[in-house]
Amino acid sequence: MSGPLAEVDTNAFPPLEKRPIANTICLFDVDGTLTPARRDASVEMLALLSQLRSKCAIGYVGGSDLVKQQEQLGGPGISVTSLFDFCFAENGLTAFRLGEPLASQSFITWLGEEKYQRLANFCLRYIADLKLPVKRGTFVEFRNGMVNISPVGRNASVQERHDYEAYDKIHGIRTAFVEALKKEFPDFGLTYSIGGQISFDVFPHGWDKTYCLQHIEAESKRPGGVTYKTIHFFGDKTYKGGNDYEIYTDSRVIGHAVESPDDTMRELKKLFDL
Repeated sequence: MSGPLAEVDTNAFPPLEKRPIANTICLFDVDGTLTPARRDASVEMLALLSQLRSKCAIGYVGGSDLVKQQEQLGGPGISVTSLFDFCFAENGLTAFRLGEPLASQSFITWLGEEKYQRLANFCLRYIADLKLPVKRGTFVEFRNGMVNISPVGRNASVQERHDYEAYDKIHGIRTAFVEALKKEFPDFGLTYSIGGQISFDVFPHGWDKTYCLQHIEAESKRPGGVTYKTIHFFGDKTYKGGNDYEIYTDSRVIGHAVESPDDTMRELKKLFDL
């Protein structure tokens, strides 16, 4: 995609403090909730989210970086940061409010280069010894707020991702990998969260999806800000060990477990009369 990205006119929506369903925000996981895994959001989904945005605040929270979320949610030439009131990439470590960036955090600054290299080297050695049906490329993806580890490699095709997911459910490759990391680095203060089809995220304790809630809570401190008393979250990996589990079970949140984007749309239509 070349050239500057267009912005959705946020003036088409009521100001945050004047949304009809007051003091309410809906937050969404991306893969498996708003989009099929690593695929684009449907026109129907984006239209429904726009309808919802006219009623209450909306935002997404995903583990991937902003570039991937732009690809999946942004649409042809449309900036993703204009489609949602709040955009939380990498669990909110990179965050936008009404298109403007908020304070960010850095995984490498927190962990340090020496510990990071020990972690990365262990992962690469572990993956080298795995026998899988296929291996592709990009096994360790360094991000601003975390590291993403993929035994099969993030360069796997869509079909290879489906095949690996099915294989992993039988053989527990990612689960065993996480246990090995916990045993090897018990004092690093890291959380390991399995998500999507082919990978798991590694980040400091507390930097899971609940991290984004501090941005939501900070809204009340803004001049004329909103105190969000009702926070809905929709996600598909809500089981223990899944990357939606912590925010889904957080006492500040009303959690909704969904199975697919179609399921998400059904829930939204039912809950908000869309």
